[in-house]
Amino acid sequence: MANREAIKELQTRLASRLQAARDEGLAISWLAVQAGGANYLLPLGQSGEIFPVAQMQAVPYTQRWFRGVVNLRGGLYGVVELAGFVAAESGRPATPSAAAGSATVVTLNPALDVNCALLVDALAGLRNPDAFTAAMPPRAGAPAYFGNAFEDAQGKRWQEINLQTLSRLPRFLHITA
Repeated sequence: MANREAIKELQTRLASRLQAARDEGLAISWLAVQAGGANYLLPLGQSGEIFPVAQMQAVPYTQRWFRGVVNLRGGLYGVVELAGFVAAESGRPATPSAAAGSATVVTLNPALDVNCALLVDALAGLRNPDAFTAAMPPRAGAPAYFGNAFEDAQGKRWQEINLQTLSRLPRFLHITA
């Protein structure tokens, strides 16, 4: 119950910051999330709503990173564990994600036409380009959906994920094991 209240409070803060940014003309570009021990940036224009993890229904015979389906506001969404998918793409073992009770799902923007939500461990707020001290292009051999990598003032690395590119990948859409 406390998790739901914390997420509602975060959503309220994010909504008010977004509105303030629109009013002031600031360029907030990303929703910052953490998954499997890594930091990711999801473009706001490609992201949808944020929800606490509700009663997820497992789906048999699917990829390990496909965690199941969930009903969000009356719509059925497939839930993809972001850290698990990225690990499967790179061929390395997945770093365990947070327990379902403390995790959050971020839906993809309805304009992308995929009823999908990404399971992440934590929300880290909104970021704009001024929050970073360095930007690096994707490394050679990086997944197609990786955008630039950024470094913040604390030396943390943040990887941008292009959700539109991700949502069109056949590997992402093909969930059967």
